[in-house]
Amino acid sequence: MSADANKTNRVTAPWDLSLIRELPLDGWQAVDTALDTARTLADNYDARLSVAERIGILTRARNLMQHRAEELAVQAAREGGKPLVDSRVEVTRAINGFDIAINTLGTMTGETIPMGLNAASLGRTAWTMPEPIGVVAAISAFNHPVNLIVHQAVPAIAVGCPVIVKPADGTPLSAYSVVEILHEAGLPPEYCQVLLTDIPDAEKLATDTRVDYLSFIGSQKVGWMLRSKLAPGTRLALEHGGTAPVILGEDALAIEPQQLLAPLAKGAFYHSGQVCVSVQRIYGCKGIATSIAHELAEIASGLKVGDPTLPDTECGPLIRPGEVDRVESWVNEAVSAGAQLLCGGQRLSDTCYAPTVLLDPPDDALVTREEIFGPVACVYSSDTVDDAIRRANDSPYAFQASVFTKDIDVAMHCVRRLNAAAVMVNDHTAFRVDWMPFGGRKLSGLGVGGINYAMRDMCQDKLVVVKEVRPMA
Repeated sequence: MSADANKTNRVTAPWDLSLIRELPLDGWQAVDTALDTARTLADNYDARLSVAERIGILTRARNLMQHRAEELAVQAAREGGKPLVDSRVEVTRAINGFDIAINTLGTMTGETIPMGLNAASLGRTAWTMPEPIGVVAAISAFNHPVNLIVHQAVPAIAVGCPVIVKPADGTPLSAYSVVEILHEAGLPPEYCQVLLTDIPDAEKLATDTRVDYLSFIGSQKVGWMLRSKLAPGTRLALEHGGTAPVILGEDALAIEPQQLLAPLAKGAFYHSGQVCVSVQRIYGCKGIATSIAHELAEIASGLKVGDPTLPDTECGPLIRPGEVDRVESWVNEAVSAGAQLLCGGQRLSDTCYAPTVLLDPPDDALVTREEIFGPVACVYSSDTVDDAIRRANDSPYAFQASVFTKDIDVAMHCVRRLNAAAVMVNDHTAFRVDWMPFGGRKLSGLGVGGINYAMRDMCQDKLVVVKEVRPMA
């Protein structure tokens, strides 16, 4: 791709802000060329790869990724700041993503449409067949730099769509590595192109008339703005964030700590809270809330914050110093308004913020209303379970939620009343496996992710109706 000679992107390590690599930005000429290449390929039926060819490419790519797993994990930890132990899990998930795509591709079919139900349909046979939707543009996020690229690009490739990947500017090296593996596995380069652009050119890419499908993972502000500017007919998948709520049943204190506190801590502080479904708001009746908040604070205080490339680090840095400034400001605002600071509440460096637990922030505080995307868990005292549900639902976001209780009636009471795309019972809100549906409601997103679900969404059905032609008597 041709680059904009006057613009570069500095990839720095969030841990110490050291320069990892400086990359040239692709300018509009490169974007335009990539779109032309992808559009020409999508419109050329004879250039499409067969299902067998795609399965072969994905299988080889999966094996190459398995061989380079540690290299990918170290790179992701360094450029993205996720602790190495968690980056290794991410790469394993990405490898499994190839398996999901391969297995799904082998079973994707259309459906038989019944005919002969009236006189007009006599003598006909009908069925649908899935076809690739066309050119896919995938704009990705920094927090899972390997697995998100797999989730956005591999479904497109699996169903036969050319895809243009625009990685997050903080973590482009992981994206380049994944695409390099795909090319090495035999995927023609024009099927998967990477563009590292500035914001205006990324917007032009997303809204261009040559794009048939936009996959966007990032902030809700940007996602909904892009939706308002899409070319007519472009299909869209948006994955934003949320303020994931947890409901504690009145019997929560009877649940073993390893089955309650450990999941809450993991859900809140994994990747320093930089996950779209991180545990953020925990609601319990007064005595329960206070007890859980103090126990959670004890766990949070013991988490090791440090260099993400070291194997014993549990919480790494935030992606950039400005995010620490924002989290610090929001926590200070909540404390000034009456929240109890039980632990943390301080920056440890330019990019690290101490794992923090707040008790009873105001309902109108930023830490309650907006996605924190940092290592902060808020615990709230509620009068009843129904009061907790009401407050949990009082949010412009709706992604994943959870409830902890041993009482199945209470669990299902919450499941039915929580406005969430998914509800976990006795697990944290950030639980996910890569073959389950994953997507938000309200400001949290549009459409459903998950590799197998994305594959179906990146197809369009063609109806075929065959009429019997009988010899004339």
